[in-house]
Amino acid sequence: MRISGLGNVSRRFLRIIYLLRFAVFVRNSDGRLRSFGAIYYYIMRAVIQRVSRASVVVNDATMGEIDAGVLIFLGVGKADSAKDVEWLVGRITKLRIFEDEAGRMNRSLIDAGGDALVISQFTLFGSLKKGNRPSFNRTALPEQAVPLYEEFVRELSTVLGKPVPTGCFGEHMDIEAHNDGPVTLVVDTKERDF
Repeated sequence: MRISGLGNVSRRFLRIIYLLRFAVFVRNSDGRLRSFGAIYYYIMRAVIQRVSRASVVVNDATMGEIDAGVLIFLGVGKADSAKDVEWLVGRITKLRIFEDEAGRMNRSLIDAGGDALVISQFTLFGSLKKGNRPSFNRTALPEQAVPLYEEFVRELSTVLGKPVPTGCFGEHMDIEAHNDGPVTLVVDTKERDF
């Protein structure tokens, strides 16, 4: 980080603030500050595919299946808060990705009366910054990700007014999707104009 037009002390202070902006500090018994840990926020990322039908199988048992609608791969990673669940559900259900009578994509999932199938997908936060093997350090731990995932499914079900089938969090899943179009979009709670 380069800062010009400031003295050494000011630059050093701003650099420290920049580096420590996510740290939490507590006072020791001697009055000194020490780093206690980091504040983690959670970000949700979804890949939405318009499908004519889709299903998910776990251990040879069909866990969920839908007809025309959207297949949603949902990942939760470190960066934002649970407040974004409502925004993400609203965004996905209002995306105008279904064709109207004129053949134009003018109808939302709600307008089309479509279904939704939600699959947990931690690999959406895989980083290839170093080498060819993905790193998943940006992915939220299951004890943090599962409540957000479940809240997302509940909110989506409420908005659609129908049950939303899902896969099994953390399990190996076989997913069959018949892409319609294809139409595939990425929605991210932190990069909302992506």
